[in-house]
Amino acid sequence: MVRPADDPATGSPDHHVHEDESAPAPPPKADRARDSVFGGAHRALTLGVLLSVGLVALESLGVATVLPGIAKDLDGLGAYGWGLSALMLANVIGTVVAGRDADRRGPLRPMAWGMLTLAAGCAVAGAAPTWPAFLAGRFCQGLGVGAVMAMAYTVIGLAYPEHLRARMYALLSSAWTIPSLIGPATTATLAERTTWRSVFLLITPIIAIAAALTLPPLRALRRSGGAETTSTAPPWWKRPLGSAVLLTAGTGVLLEALLLTDAVALIVLAAAGVLITVPALRWATPPGTLSARRSLGAGVAVRALLCGAYFGTEAFLPLGLQESRGMSATVSGLGLSAGAITWVAGSALQARRDAGGAGRAAATAAGFAVLAAGVTLIAVTTLSSALPSWTALLGWSIGGLGMGVGFNASTTQTLQQAPAERQGEASGALQLAQTFATAVIAGLGGAAIAFGKDHGSSMRATLLGVFALTGLLAVGGMLLAQRLRPGTADRPA
Repeated sequence: MVRPADDPATGSPDHHVHEDESAPAPPPKADRARDSVFGGAHRALTLGVLLSVGLVALESLGVATVLPGIAKDLDGLGAYGWGLSALMLANVIGTVVAGRDADRRGPLRPMAWGMLTLAAGCAVAGAAPTWPAFLAGRFCQGLGVGAVMAMAYTVIGLAYPEHLRARMYALLSSAWTIPSLIGPATTATLAERTTWRSVFLLITPIIAIAAALTLPPLRALRRSGGAETTSTAPPWWKRPLGSAVLLTAGTGVLLEALLLTDAVALIVLAAAGVLITVPALRWATPPGTLSARRSLGAGVAVRALLCGAYFGTEAFLPLGLQESRGMSATVSGLGLSAGAITWVAGSALQARRDAGGAGRAAATAAGFAVLAAGVTLIAVTTLSSALPSWTALLGWSIGGLGMGVGFNASTTQTLQQAPAERQGEASGALQLAQTFATAVIAGLGGAAIAFGKDHGSSMRATLLGVFALTGLLAVGGMLLAQRLRPGTADRPA
């Protein structure tokens, strides 16, 4: 998540109050109490937004922990990667649709349908009798997750005064902490003692509570940017929604092609997917992204490599520990918790040591290096039983630390170089790169598992190949990080 630099809260009247007989103490105290993210004016909305982000974190980490068991129960190991890819690809569409709807009518409607869609997705996934039905639920969840996360940031910009926004952004980042600590262990224990379906029942009432807190305060919010301009509008396929739909469809076709056993059909369908995906990706991202042009383009490319390496590894870590090392879902979930916690620690470390400018590029490269070391330790643990299985948990703690440093440094550097009128574009492009890269790597890993299963390869060897791929992404990121340094500004392609 993007965590802006702390705002010193300039403009607070208390900085200029002197202690004399004409300035009584109680009014400033009362003003401070009211002028707070937890004051009466903002309390319900703050709690609702934080709970909304927290439930997304719980869904993300909790379902990832029990996904191997779900795939085995529903005979879905052959298409395991789709368990994450379906969610992430739908996330792209949900984010774009919600953002456009909020620009036109305000955040109430997109937040409401986002929560409703997320709840419906949980119901479908929890009741799914087959793996395809479960994937349909995951896709529905992804639409809701994209809308909820997009609106969480939008609401902060609309509902809170400027000097409170930095505080809210910081709280938004910390909303992942508690789910990181308790989510994997809770959902794994629940699945082991009852059924994995109860995990989705756990999420549903939390959505209802978050909606009750969040939606009423949003009724008064309206976008003030005016009507959309329609002059010189590009063709529909180059507009944000059209390119996002094409990107999702093309990527889905490509990933599904990789699961085919017929070589001719695989090549034809994969080629069609590439022909749709590459142009759509170019239209959906800032100019220079595919060539990693200095400044914004390089920043988006770095985010894709960073998240492909981290989330691609994380997606298969529980499967590797449970299938190759015989760990329970509860214990393997501790690895996800460890990575999330050290991510927060790495982000805080980078924030304290932030040197700005070229220092952030070096910090990003260092983060990639530490992440690569963590992935390597996981791969070695998966390959060889000579190391104790808990070594993989240590490896992911190391990986999370590197991710925290690299994510903080690269995001701050990228957004700082984006001009004020392109901040929204930059933020959206970074989020799209994150979800797209995660979906692609998860899909490729799932295809590798299916290929190995069809050709008699062991799960251990297949997962080693997946971790080798994510490790190479981290190495590539190390080399690309230097392009984050200021350079020639983006020019239209």
